[in-house]
Amino acid sequence: MSKMLASLSLDLDNKWSYMKTHGDAGWESFPSYLDLVVPRVLRVLEDRGLKITFFVVGQDAVLEENHAALRMLSDAGHEIGNHSFHHEPWLHLYSEQEICEEFTRAEEAIEQATGCRPRGFRGPGFSFSPAVLSELASRGYRYDASTFPTFLGPIARMYYFFTANLSREERAERKQLFGNFREGFRPLRPYLWKNLPGEVLEIPVTTMPLLKIPIHVSYLLYLAQFSRPLALLYCRMAFSLCRVFRVEPSLLLHPLDFMGCDDDNDLAFFPAMRNPAEEKIDFVCQVLDLMQRQFEIIPMAEHAKIAIERLAPQTMSPPLGTHAETSSGRGDAS
Repeated sequence: MSKMLASLSLDLDNKWSYMKTHGDAGWESFPSYLDLVVPRVLRVLEDRGLKITFFVVGQDAVLEENHAALRMLSDAGHEIGNHSFHHEPWLHLYSEQEICEEFTRAEEAIEQATGCRPRGFRGPGFSFSPAVLSELASRGYRYDASTFPTFLGPIARMYYFFTANLSREERAERKQLFGNFREGFRPLRPYLWKNLPGEVLEIPVTTMPLLKIPIHVSYLLYLAQFSRPLALLYCRMAFSLCRVFRVEPSLLLHPLDFMGCDDDNDLAFFPAMRNPAEEKIDFVCQVLDLMQRQFEIIPMAEHAKIAIERLAPQTMSPPLGTHAETSSGRGDAS
């Protein structure tokens, strides 16, 4: 019996972007760990013969000192996606003109650094809006990957506000981060957005079918701090439910999944960053091996191509909406 498909991606958030979102001083100098983390990730993927999607931030791509690390990704045959230019999780608050400028700058910088012009997008902090989706369609993007169907968005936002060093104005600006409870009713399977000037497929970041709780690797690493066997059991259960409900998972990685306290002490607020890198990488490898045994792992562009071919023209899809504007009629929520 052939394996179900699955896609794998990594949001290449850099050190400065975490510091900026967390409200830490010094991010304006754009401190970077790309030279450290990119070779580690590529070794893990090469050992398994995997090709995945890397969502690159334009601000990193515009800096010459990052070009060698970023070029390694495309030279190794991985897909390059767009993760915005400024990496601001409040992208859904941008005006149409600001969105246009954000995409133009990001695309030009990413193409110059990697030789690839992205045709897939993920908003920082899973941020999106009708204006963002319309811009994607106008620019000919094949897919968006910014929805995160979970009921736990408000809890994630509470944790973020509790740990971040934010002013009252910054808290007000970011009050919609990670979405609301209704995000959990969004579908897990790919679908086409309606009412756009072009065809844009949505590939949600997969959460556990039925329960809609996270299964991305950073969350699994967080659970592994308490019990590694239980975290792996949780992962197995999630993959099993995906197979039962015929959900082809799209699993998400972050750079800090491959880094630990022995690499950087400034990012201790991120899940599992108090653990050593070797321990974390070993766990990530176990998750990827488990996933690879059950699914055929492909980059997101290939996943999108296959999903679009499967979808009939009359396929219903959710209406446009932001984290703050979630209407009913979401289709299949499993």
